[in-house]
Amino acid sequence: MLWFIVGLLALILGAELLVRGASRIAIAVGISPLVVGLTVVAFGTSSPELSVSVQSAWSGQVDIALGNVVGSNIFNVLFILGLSAMITPLLVDEQLVRREVPVMIGVSLLLWALAADGTISRLDGILLAGLLIGYTVVLIRASRRETAQRSAAAATNAEAAPQDAAASAGGHWALQIAFIAAGLALLVLGSNWLVEAAVGFARALGVSELVIGLTLIAAGTSLPEVATSITAALRGERDIAVGNVVGSNVFNILGVLGVSAMVSPAGLAVAPSMPVFDLPVMVAVALACLPVFFTGRVIGRWEGALFFAYYLAYTAYLILAAREHDALQAFGLITAGFALPLTFITLFVLAMRQWRAAPR
Repeated sequence: MLWFIVGLLALILGAELLVRGASRIAIAVGISPLVVGLTVVAFGTSSPELSVSVQSAWSGQVDIALGNVVGSNIFNVLFILGLSAMITPLLVDEQLVRREVPVMIGVSLLLWALAADGTISRLDGILLAGLLIGYTVVLIRASRRETAQRSAAAATNAEAAPQDAAASAGGHWALQIAFIAAGLALLVLGSNWLVEAAVGFARALGVSELVIGLTLIAAGTSLPEVATSITAALRGERDIAVGNVVGSNVFNILGVLGVSAMVSPAGLAVAPSMPVFDLPVMVAVALACLPVFFTGRVIGRWEGALFFAYYLAYTAYLILAAREHDALQAFGLITAGFALPLTFITLFVLAMRQWRAAPR
């Protein structure tokens, strides 16, 4: 337990230092705050997942590597967005609905398809990493176009002042580079300690490494996203709370799994339960974002409570399945046969009403 806590603290501190240094350098070289949020901040808060999954894949604990990513993506949407929306309704940027959420859904479906043959191979990893590079290039180019348009439209010094201030905020480059180096070092150390402790937990509790990866490690490595999104919601920066989650989920699949598959000696073997349960859940969670985000581009408190309740139900199912509890079958029938269909029908009706009421 001690090494798990120490490793977790090292991951959180390392991610904070990495995000601080990288975001200031990014702003200093002229990348817009929106793209910084979708790339540097989202990728930085996902660095614990990257460290843990790569270390697990390299050490041969592939169930932890894959379970960590799938569990983190489910946790990010259901738990983090759910809790943040319960604190205050979250505004959803139009660009997220038009581009970023469809990208998240697309890469989730791609991962499910790649896992169908039972292995995420090194070639699959190269494909995922290549898509991440392409996605980032598209975001940066779009940011430069938007920045150029704003600069051309700016007619007063008052509009240019925030850019000058942002550029000056990236000063002391040596200090920012030191933050990045220290953050990376803490991430490597923390991931080693966390993986070793998690394997010990799995053996002591008599559950699989996959379940530990989907729950305990996924929640632990997602703590930077928890802190970022909840803090943003409390400060009124509600679009950041949503953008951080979406960007992190895209990076988890393309970056974390891509690199993990490339460093694993034989790729990532996919557990039999993953393509028939956990990956469909991850895809369903991603798909649920579209109608929720589309209804007035606001995630209300009741929708947040719904997400949060589904995360509790998902975790309860995993625990019951791991223990082979007698209540497992009844629990699964109630959830799959009643709760899920009712939820999707409700969200679909709300989305259609919103679409019909929207001005043409």
